Amino acid sequence: MLKLFAVVLLLASVALAVENYDGYKIYDINARNAFEKQLLLRLSGNEAYDFFDLPRSLDASSRVMVKPEDQEGFEHLLEKYGVNYSVINENFGESLRQERDENQNQRLMNLRSAERSVSFKAFHRHAEINAYLDELAAAYPSRVSVQVAGKSYENRDIKTITITNGDGKTGKNVVFLDAGIHAREWIAHAGALYVIHQLVENFAANSELLKDFDWVILPVVNPDGYEYSHTTTRMWRKTRKPISSACYGTDANRNFDFHWGEVGASSYSCSDTFKGETAFSEPETQLIRDILLSLTGRGKFYLTLHSYGNYLLYPWGWTSALPSSWRDNDEVAQGGADAIKSATGTKYTVGSSTNVLYAAAGGSDDYAFGVANFPVSITMELPAGGTGFNPSTSQIEGFVSETWVGIKAMAQKVADKY
Repeated sequence: MLKLFAVVLLLASVALAVENYDGYKIYDINARNAFEKQLLLRLSGNEAYDFFDLPRSLDASSRVMVKPEDQEGFEHLLEKYGVNYSVINENFGESLRQERDENQNQRLMNLRSAERSVSFKAFHRHAEINAYLDELAAAYPSRVSVQVAGKSYENRDIKTITITNGDGKTGKNVVFLDAGIHAREWIAHAGALYVIHQLVENFAANSELLKDFDWVILPVVNPDGYEYSHTTTRMWRKTRKPISSACYGTDANRNFDFHWGEVGASSYSCSDTFKGETAFSEPETQLIRDILLSLTGRGKFYLTLHSYGNYLLYPWGWTSALPSSWRDNDEVAQGGADAIKSATGTKYTVGSSTNVLYAAAGGSDDYAFGVANFPVSITMELPAGGTGFNPSTSQIEGFVSETWVGIKAMAQKVADKY
């Protein structure tokens, strides 16, 4: 009966109004020198352009989405300064429609046939993810517990799952992993679910990771934004609390009270990088803050999953200076990158957030490291799929299994250190 109800809800969701992105183009831009990189950095501050990726390195291209009415002026500006670009997607809306239909079909197949509420062949909705956590708690009560850590602005349950080896020992060190601070980064949520699956349902192969550590995992930090990205605006990034009649949401990864608002965050409430009216203005970031602070002392490894770009980043995000213990973070991150490279050939770039990308204050990783005293704090940006934030359903399992290789290697490094 529950599955039938879920199928009805899934089919009904197809009829919801969706921002169609018809005629939107995706550009790759290859800056050849520091001037051209600086030009792109300035353009990224223009709300008309949605920069998906803006690496500092001259070896890496930048990617940006531009709506139809802004394309002529955008191309003219690049041509004026002789900046090389290519259009990698002429109609992003058409691509998203195909991917949405594919995902609906895969979710429907899973609801009809699978024992669990999630699979790694579809991107699942918030309710399905929460149902999966509850299924695991019921199936493995000696090793798994689920808590409602708090509520989102729109009153959705934000759940954490705590995974142990069932030996009953208390006070162990903790790995805290979260995903989905940014709504549109769907592969991050899937990556967190795969970690949960491996630790719980493939326990025999991964029990060593739980010998001296408990894992606390929050797979959907921003459920309101995540749901909105499924039903209405696929590229939605922020939370959903209204700021004004015209502007909604805050960039939750600019909202933490550590050098809040100093750099790389916007004061304009309609901006995708809006820092919030105050630090910790969002119930979702307050919840992460409270979990981090509750784990101070026991918390040894904070890992936050994002997409995209194949990066393993550590503090600081607010300055190019490095913390005194940066080598500890670098060693763990390099261990993850090396494991992935060895297993699949995929290359991850490792370094501090500001030195690999650009400065952005108010992030959860800086707060975990600088305030909650997690000695290792890493942001993992998963690979691009499709044109960036939209991997196909056929790519999910490959991406998340590869991600797990890196996460497992990093967790082993942390266990050896602490």
